[in-house]
Amino acid sequence: MSEPDLLRKERGAILELVLNRPAKYNAINMAIADGIADALDVFRDRRDLRVLLIRANGKYFSAGADLTDIQKGDTAGSSSNERTWYRRGRGSFHSMFDEMEAIEKPIVVAHQGPCFGGAFEMSLSCDFRLAASSATYRMPEIDIGCIPGSGGTSRLTRLIGPHWARWFVLAGATASAQQALSMGLLHDVFSDEDFGARVEAFCEKLASLPPEAVAISKLTIELTADLERQQARNVERLANSILFLGDEHRSLIAAMIEKLSKKK
Repeated sequence: MSEPDLLRKERGAILELVLNRPAKYNAINMAIADGIADALDVFRDRRDLRVLLIRANGKYFSAGADLTDIQKGDTAGSSSNERTWYRRGRGSFHSMFDEMEAIEKPIVVAHQGPCFGGAFEMSLSCDFRLAASSATYRMPEIDIGCIPGSGGTSRLTRLIGPHWARWFVLAGATASAQQALSMGLLHDVFSDEDFGARVEAFCEKLASLPPEAVAISKLTIELTADLERQQARNVERLANSILFLGDEHRSLIAAMIEKLSKKK
């Protein structure tokens, strides 16, 4: 019996999703997309799950969307129906990627190999992007006469600016993991040999952090990114006042004071 295209595992507070179509370069079909969407619902609603890790089996993280599968739909052959079908989400992943950004818990994506197209777009919706040194990045949509259209163009421009967005979107050029790190696309790059252990350690550390502070941190960063400076400061003050006067902060401060007193 064959394994599913998307594996789902729980390890303590970490929910792990594994792209599992190595023979197809982990191309994202509707089974994978629907599986990720279902997992996001679980991750959002369960308080015991604190970190979502997305990784892959095989040499590729993902070659991107499986065009032979994603483009199947009840389009009835007309351009109007096809466009409606696309906008409603069966030809793109807007709603799923938006949900990844909106969930008030950290999502980590780990690239052990090439990450292209729709998988690249998905990664831009994650909070942390970690890579092995052999990972590479490309958005090949320009080759087939379109652009990264599931939020990838706008997210990439917001993240690394129009200068490097042109490199990927307009030129369809490739970047190594080290180049992507220097652009600000990645948070860290590890050796291929240490990659799994380093990713695991990072996720364990994230899972140990106070959940309310993590949630408000993610929300505050997202809100203030597009605000005028004074408005951003006001949001920051409001967010921290909620945390500073909350039970989580008080209990952690009390525990720290007690720990310090025992060292005297």
